[in-house]
Amino acid sequence: MFIKTDPKALDFNPFRAIGDQWMLITAANDGKVNTMTASWGGAGVLWNKNVVTCYVRPQRYTRQFTDASEYFSVSFLPEQYRRQLVYCGRVSGRDEDKIAGSGLTLCGDYEAPFFEEADTALICRKIYVGELKPEGIQYPEMDKANYPEKDYHIVYIGEITAALVRQ
Repeated sequence: MFIKTDPKALDFNPFRAIGDQWMLITAANDGKVNTMTASWGGAGVLWNKNVVTCYVRPQRYTRQFTDASEYFSVSFLPEQYRRQLVYCGRVSGRDEDKIAGSGLTLCGDYEAPFFEEADTALICRKIYVGELKPEGIQYPEMDKANYPEKDYHIVYIGEITAALVRQ
């Protein structure tokens, strides 16, 4: 069971939660749902809104879903679900029903689906979409190390419309 809380009340360290724990970015389109594991992102304030920033490579199947939907979610699962997070990062939803394959349970009680196994889920309304541009990367070694295929991330910024915590 989840309770809705103020995002400012979350006991949430974005460096640990996103960078170490990882998150699932999930969106729906035309009755289908796709998710992907991500370890790059952020949480903060933009345009006087509590927001989450996500980065999705252009070739990822989840991009189609996130582009088509007004809402997306980010779910943070406890360490016991590491195997499922790895699976959702390696398998494409183009090739198989990876949500079923992961054994995770979708919850659709809000504008975007999220996962019942999450400790915390943030429902987000897309307020910005843009592309990282190579000319904006200030250090050539960062570009070379992170974009050898020149597949620069799409940036999604979502206003947190619901912060849900497992009770």
